[in-house]
Amino acid sequence: MEARTETVTVADGSFDLHLWLPESGGGPVVLLIPEIWGVGPYIRKVAEDLAALGYVVGAPDLFWRLHPNWVADHDEAGLAASLKLASEFDVPHGVADSAMALAHLKGLPEAEGGAAVIGFCLGGSISYLLAATTEVDAVLSFYGSAVPDATGLMEKITSPVLFVFGGSDPYIPREQVAKVEEAAAGRPGIETHVAEKAGHAFHNHEAPQFYDPEAAPVAWARAVDFLRRHLG
Repeated sequence: MEARTETVTVADGSFDLHLWLPESGGGPVVLLIPEIWGVGPYIRKVAEDLAALGYVVGAPDLFWRLHPNWVADHDEAGLAASLKLASEFDVPHGVADSAMALAHLKGLPEAEGGAAVIGFCLGGSISYLLAATTEVDAVLSFYGSAVPDATGLMEKITSPVLFVFGGSDPYIPREQVAKVEEAAAGRPGIETHVAEKAGHAFHNHEAPQFYDPEAAPVAWARAVDFLRRHLG
């Protein structure tokens, strides 16, 4: 598996886009928007898993304006530092940067076929907000805290979307998740998966305080199936 780093240029600077290529050398592209821990071991493993499925995967450095190439440990100190950094993060900038990263990915010579966006935590919110302005073949939003209060954006989204939440998430209460389920009900192409016993970031195997070994593989299988159905 080949990996390299691309540079994406925007109006006020440039940032890294970490890239993973499948063994075939090309395929549909997947923009992988990271969580507050940055493009660390967990996101890199997710990228490798996606590349092994045949996708060209790119993960942008979201925090480049605040702390270039931020990577935090998955412990309490790393979580506290990441939460502090995230509190200073400009979400509209993050959405705009992600749109530029997606355009860069789609313009690569290795890009063959369609495009998808998948995001976790902060990235789950950004992937949803991005979908309101950018059409792709599939959008996957894992426990995005901004989603419940922005369900009205579903009116603007034409891409297929899969929302994944933990039903016991202390950061996104179950009644907030229910708002997303209600807004998504009956909308063609929009699906929800709620792991009722799982909490926040339950797919993150690098964070023992969050990881749920029962819920994680079930949600990931649902995500892989969703990608295959809509992206190939």
